[in-house]
Amino acid sequence: MHESVLKIVQHCEAICEQMTTLLKAKSDIECRKEQLLLLRDCADICTLTAKYIARCSIFAKAIAHLCAHICTTCGNACLKFSDPESQHCGKICLHCARECMAFATMAPCDDRI
Repeated sequence: MHESVLKIVQHCEAICEQMTTLLKAKSDIECRKEQLLLLRDCADICTLTAKYIARCSIFAKAIAHLCAHICTTCGNACLKFSDPESQHCGKICLHCARECMAFATMAPCDDRI
């Protein structure tokens, strides 16, 4: 099983969800609408990716590739803001993107039932 990438994707999902909640309470929410939307997209694709990886779906690599793209976009959007929470979230997203891309380019899952 691909426990490492699975944990990283799940962690990214949790951080993005937490960041979404945190952003809703910020006074500058109007200038963070794109960041908020990307965080929601990132959290959702991470949830889906974790499910596909966990069951060794034949589509896991394709979903992981898409996840890498969305996480990269979200991470870069977060890094545009200087607050520590956005900086942390951006780094988590970019780390997840690298791990998803590595997973997407490796041999297929061989743990299928």
